[in-house]
Amino acid sequence: MAVAGGKQDPQDRRSALRLAGQRGLLGEEDVVTLPMDVGYRGPAACTAAGVTYRQLDYWARTGLVEPSVRNGAQNAPLYSLPDILLLKVAKRLLDTGISLQQIRTAVDHLRGRAAQDLARITLMSDGVSVYECTSPEEVVDLMQRGQGMFGLALAHVWRELEEALGVVPPEERADLPQAAPQAVDELARRRRERRTG
Repeated sequence: MAVAGGKQDPQDRRSALRLAGQRGLLGEEDVVTLPMDVGYRGPAACTAAGVTYRQLDYWARTGLVEPSVRNGAQNAPLYSLPDILLLKVAKRLLDTGISLQQIRTAVDHLRGRAAQDLARITLMSDGVSVYECTSPEEVVDLMQRGQGMFGLALAHVWRELEEALGVVPPEERADLPQAAPQAVDELARRRRERRTG
């Protein structure tokens, strides 16, 4: 990722780094206290991510964020914790006015990363572009461009999800023997068959 660097007083830089840390723009904490072998049904994912069921359905159909696990017994698509994190990130970016195209790029870039990697990322945006920052220096460099920026530390978003999903009733989640490989859900398969056949 390219960030703008410039000449500056080292004292100012240290002060800016300290301020960025105080404002919670740096995701430097460990996560994963919730079990990773649990899948969540659509309504629980909606509640935790703060999206409507219509958004959830649309984003799944268009491939923005699809449920990545299946409950073997019922063959129902379920959302993993990382899936719900991506939903919440997409919602936050959408709420700040980022285009769906930019959100899709950001989500595609984050998809498939390990939980610990996600926790160390801070997304910064100037309202048009989304930047991935993995160090305090990158955050400070972006903030010193003189533009209005907002930051989203994914570790903080993860903690919010842990709180929201920690109170999900058992009937809204499914304990899985192990996470299944990404599978195509039945509805998506039928739609493809209808279009091609």
